[in-house]
Amino acid sequence: MNTRVSEILADIRKLEEELEEAIRTHQVEFLYRVEGAKVRFERAAKLAHQKLKIGIFRWLRESQLRNVASAPVVYFMIVPLVMLDIFVSLYQIICFPLYGITIVHRGRFIVMDRHQLSYLNAIEKFNCVYCGYANGLIAYVREVIARTEQYWCPIKHARKILDPHRRYARFADFGQAEDFQEHVEAMRKSLRDAGDPTNNSLPG
Repeated sequence: MNTRVSEILADIRKLEEELEEAIRTHQVEFLYRVEGAKVRFERAAKLAHQKLKIGIFRWLRESQLRNVASAPVVYFMIVPLVMLDIFVSLYQIICFPLYGITIVHRGRFIVMDRHQLSYLNAIEKFNCVYCGYANGLIAYVREVIARTEQYWCPIKHARKILDPHRRYARFADFGQAEDFQEHVEAMRKSLRDAGDPTNNSLPG
């Protein structure tokens, strides 16, 4: 893989580590800690949050009409989202073992914890669960598709694409015909040896 690309990926890893450290600092600042799937707030923080909660009737009364009117359309999207979840999960369960690709663990992408915030009312908590599921699902689906692309067609596009997935940087350059088949095999091997999406040691 190009040396400059390797250097940039190393910089990205360093920034991600700094981001994790910043998040841990905020946990101390806002008086909470994460214990598995649970978020634990200090008693003083919980009491302060409960005083800031806006009741459902007041929240609805102060909401903009366009937000309330469009809510059924937003919530109806759960139907195609659940269908996407089911079909993509079935796809990888059936196909990934055949290809030797490490299974994507959806629980690492779909995170729903904001409903534990006591300053949110029931509607706000439901919205947070819904958004956490939807955005996490899309991230999960993207990783499944990214691994599929890495297995079948690890080639960069001729034109620049917006926000490529993290595996894309290791794909073969457009028009790089020399040693292409060897590159494909290396990409496939990395899917068996290091399928974790946070892993940046894939061969290029």
